[in-house]
Amino acid sequence: MKSVFATLALLLVSAFSAHVAAEPTYQAVAAELVKPRDGLGNVLAKLEAGETVRVAYLGGSITAANGWRVKTTAWLKQKYPDATIEEIHAAIGGTGSDLGVFRLERDALRHRPDLLFVEFAVNDGGAQPDRIWKAMEGIVRQTWATNPETDICFVYTFRVNYEEDLRQGKCPRAASSMEMLADHYGIPSVNFAKKIVELEADQKLTFKSDQPEEGKIHFSKDGVHPLDAGHEIYTEVLAGAIEQMAADAQPVDHAAKLKNTFVKDHWQAAKMVPINSDMLSGNWKALPDDAQLQKSFGKRMGQIYEATEPGSKLTFRFRGSTAKLYDLLGPDGGQVIISVDGKPGTKPVPRFDSYCTYHRIATLSVAGNVDPEEVHEVTIEIHPEQPDRQPVAFRLKNPEEELKAPKYQGTKVRTSQILVLGDIVP
Repeated sequence: MKSVFATLALLLVSAFSAHVAAEPTYQAVAAELVKPRDGLGNVLAKLEAGETVRVAYLGGSITAANGWRVKTTAWLKQKYPDATIEEIHAAIGGTGSDLGVFRLERDALRHRPDLLFVEFAVNDGGAQPDRIWKAMEGIVRQTWATNPETDICFVYTFRVNYEEDLRQGKCPRAASSMEMLADHYGIPSVNFAKKIVELEADQKLTFKSDQPEEGKIHFSKDGVHPLDAGHEIYTEVLAGAIEQMAADAQPVDHAAKLKNTFVKDHWQAAKMVPINSDMLSGNWKALPDDAQLQKSFGKRMGQIYEATEPGSKLTFRFRGSTAKLYDLLGPDGGQVIISVDGKPGTKPVPRFDSYCTYHRIATLSVAGNVDPEEVHEVTIEIHPEQPDRQPVAFRLKNPEEELKAPKYQGTKVRTSQILVLGDIVP
């Protein structure tokens, strides 16, 4: 009898284990130019039928440039002249999938894309595989939870130092991590970087040069951001991949793929919540539409709030594991004290760094590794002292004088949204 119960128990454990996917273990993946997997059947059917097709491009500066994104849209219009192609520009320079997953709804999904290209292989280059999986899986699951007929395609761009892995036939770490996720969900991928390395090996291209070399394609000046010829290669590779997938395209309902996760703690719950006046105290003000920073960043950030006086506070409550602010760094940026559940941080956090000769979008982590089932209160207060400006001095011609200019004075903090893994609680 004992053996019967033991056998039954073993069968129950085995059945349960079959429904609980083991957490993945990273391994380098063989680099292939195109992996069609489940293809792009849904969007290709709409293109062939001459319907309106919305194509979203989510990525960093390589996608934000007027390069492969613009050229791909133009190619689609030429290839499918009866269709109406609408481009959704959802790229922000200097950002990776860890921000992309939070801004996906605002920048892409609310525009109802039929096809979503995701380009983060360069900007995620320094991230660990588990972080990449959490964010990228969040992007995939948010997209298909919104519309299971939206097709997704991962694209992998090149940067100098990726060539060693690719010469050995392997994807670099970020692309390998994404390939493992793409295998799980059947997402097609296109490896632009592989083509660049092949051309360089054939002595037809230089990765990085200030000046073009006779007889060779001048890919980039910095080893990362392609010149026009580089973007042309990316577009040609992608066009060939789409034509390859069109040969046997079949529509797919992606909803069934959401049944099994790749990692259990993915970031599907990531969202962006606008700051409102009830959260603010002190001298915060909503920047008017004609303010330069609102004009420059409002399309991405929404309504930007600015405070200049020490003691001004932003306070909110959330239930979840992580909260960040979507904010701006800049030459007049101040610093803040962050308190979580009444416990202030040990030192102020500057909204200024060594790149701050100009303003740019950033994120400020304000709460992490907290109990996701509990409600947490966060307060961000402007510190009375401005941060040290010396980190930017090496970028200036005359730092001793320039750092005294009004441009580099102030304790200003500017923010617009709360990025939360969870929910804001009134």
